[in-house]
Amino acid sequence: MSGTFTTGMRTMARGAREEPRLFAVAIAGSVVYGVGTAATGWLVGRVTERVVVPAVTGSAGGSVSTWDVWLAGAALMAVTVVTVAGVLARRIWAGAVAFALQARYRRRLARRYLELPLSWHHAHPAGRLLATAGSDVEATWQAMLVLPFALGVVVLIGVAAVAMAAADPLLAAVALLVVPALVAANVVYQRRMSPRVTQVQRLRGEVSATAHESFEGALVVKTLGLADEEVERFARDADRLRAANVAAGRTRGAFEPVIEALPSLGTLAVLAVGTARAASGAVGVGDLVQIAFLLGLLAFPVRSFGWLLSELPRTVAGDARVQAVLRESATTPWGERHLPDAGAGPAPLATTGLSYRHPAPAVDPLAGQRRHHDSGPTPRHEPSPALADVSLDVAAGSTVAVVGSTGSGKSTLAGLLVRLVDPTSGAVLLDGVDVRELAEGQVAGAAALVPQSTFVFDDTVRGNIALGLDADDVPPDRRVGDDDIWEALRLARADGFVAALPNGLDELVGERGSTLSGGQRQRLALARALVRKPRLLVLDDATSALDPAVERAVLDGLAASGAGTTVVVVAYRPATIALADEVVHLERGRVVDRGPAEEVAARDAGYRDLVTAYARAARDRADEAAGRAGRA
Repeated sequence: MSGTFTTGMRTMARGAREEPRLFAVAIAGSVVYGVGTAATGWLVGRVTERVVVPAVTGSAGGSVSTWDVWLAGAALMAVTVVTVAGVLARRIWAGAVAFALQARYRRRLARRYLELPLSWHHAHPAGRLLATAGSDVEATWQAMLVLPFALGVVVLIGVAAVAMAAADPLLAAVALLVVPALVAANVVYQRRMSPRVTQVQRLRGEVSATAHESFEGALVVKTLGLADEEVERFARDADRLRAANVAAGRTRGAFEPVIEALPSLGTLAVLAVGTARAASGAVGVGDLVQIAFLLGLLAFPVRSFGWLLSELPRTVAGDARVQAVLRESATTPWGERHLPDAGAGPAPLATTGLSYRHPAPAVDPLAGQRRHHDSGPTPRHEPSPALADVSLDVAAGSTVAVVGSTGSGKSTLAGLLVRLVDPTSGAVLLDGVDVRELAEGQVAGAAALVPQSTFVFDDTVRGNIALGLDADDVPPDRRVGDDDIWEALRLARADGFVAALPNGLDELVGERGSTLSGGQRQRLALARALVRKPRLLVLDDATSALDPAVERAVLDGLAASGAGTTVVVVAYRPATIALADEVVHLERGRVVDRGPAEEVAARDAGYRDLVTAYARAARDRADEAAGRAGRA
């Protein structure tokens, strides 16, 4: 318990330091609440003794005047108003602290997610990252809603104890016996609740990861008829989360009656002892009412300790996951060197001894196996190199086609060229400068990658192509207008279908470009790269969704545009390769051959097999069709 409590309170202290003003207002409101509540008990005792009892019994030398009644009511009203103001300040600003911290840490996580290289993202499931930015951040700072209340209750107990002791030390001692009993109950509760809440938090992340994976793979699920299997998989995780929540609820359900009962038992004890003392004249009726009233008021506030203790395990578990990301040391280091701007012309490109090994997927030791919970642990082997000792020289303004079979390292090479990942060894030189020595933003400003799996935002055509370059705060030399967008669309052979859209550049394309075909999405992605006038353009099979005629028109347009761009294209089709000045044949992460396409085809049988596969398949289909026709 002490470890969880200490760690959780350190997290709360860090939150208070990050939002000191909001937290100070929340604490001030809570202190006002505590003092006001204790003052209410003291005032009720005085009003009982000096107004209520004389008015009922006619004692104290005469009747009570109307003025006395109004004065007592006004005093109670004033204290109540001040106490309510404290409650409002505590609740409003405690919420402001919690939500400000949640927003702050979600922004930090979003920035860190975008700073971390793709190799890190490949090793961490997207669903788990979403759960960290969502439920884990919320769990970390949820206790901040309760902490000011609990601190105010400490003030309330302190002031109430002084007021009780001033009224009658013996009755105060009887009443305050409830406090250690409540503390002991809260400690037991926290010890039992902590592992249950931690398990709930972990299972929430697993449910989120399962849901994200199922929804992202909806196309595969539907086409393979796996809906029932996926529903069952999600149901298993949801049932485990339900069982964990039920277990936590049972613990909470057993604890809350105890918290409710202890103050009531204390009040009964105070009344029993106090009645005897009042009958003997040792204590006044007002003092007895004051102590009993204050003890009754403590029942609800003291529960805040239980709420705080029940939240701290979630705080510790959530913060551990959040800090694991924020402490991640894989952030891409940037240098200080700069490249010439786009007007400097195409950039020469070189790689020297380039090697890369994919990192092994990260495993959450608490999460277990994602898909088969009953299977044993997955063996972890060192992954084989995706690239090994790749050295290239690409002249400025030339076009190089990278050809290779599936898994040969083509996409890995494309990502290394634009520094999506850093090599295990070797270097990528852009305009003669190691990309790791360039200042942040320099690679993105000089090079553009168009991947095969294009991503289109739920925005307009204009928004998807300009993508931040049309904002007022963009430097004038980087800002793009509609003329630039239409020129990029023309080069990408996308101007025709965009002009035919009902709203043209203002047409919303839907989530992931759902209103567009695959080829249209690829051409928008190509236009998005071209509008930035890159000095290096890397096309990772970026025209695969286009029919051959459109692909040829796009590539011819790029070649004829004189755009001043060095092009590296991952290619399969002979028509695409034919546009290249040089071909690089990759197999198993190594350069097998390179040179003009005709020369490589003449001496490299593996390359010939790859580039003639389409033609052979077409001939085979034609021969089969002719044979069927002859038999008919």
